[in-house]
Amino acid sequence: MSFTIKVNDRQHVVDIDGDTPLLWAIRDVIGMTGTKFGCGIAQCGACTVHLDGEPVRSCVLPISAVGTREVTTIEAVGATDAGKRIQDAWLAVDVVQCGYCQSGQIMSAAALLKRNPSPSDADIDAAMSGNICRCATYVRIRAAIKQAATGKIVVTQAIPVSAVGGRK
Repeated sequence: MSFTIKVNDRQHVVDIDGDTPLLWAIRDVIGMTGTKFGCGIAQCGACTVHLDGEPVRSCVLPISAVGTREVTTIEAVGATDAGKRIQDAWLAVDVVQCGYCQSGQIMSAAALLKRNPSPSDADIDAAMSGNICRCATYVRIRAAIKQAATGKIVVTQAIPVSAVGGRK
């Protein structure tokens, strides 16, 4: 069956079964590979994209459910104010370790800042709770979100200085 979907401000006609997850339409048919496959059951967040500005797990969303709503992927989120601030803070804080989960993390964080420009720690935890980072960069993720929200440099320290023989 043929579906017309709008991804990153461009119309795409995809000829696939209606129950095909949006993730595979984006990656395999359209050829945008920034959105990642992680678990296939909407538990890890690696496949997060925006559907009309709201974060969704594209690995379980059938292409037939997209309709006329606009899809934004990691390839275009930097064109939005919240997305640009998040991407800049991600680099400044040096969030990335292996990088696999980062597109989903950034998409969830950008949606949070668009919805709530001054999130508390609890707001950040709630918005990011569905995104898993196997490298456990959660401290840096929170710092980057705070930096993007406030514009102020956030210093992180995951290990107390005294634990590595520093100040006592």
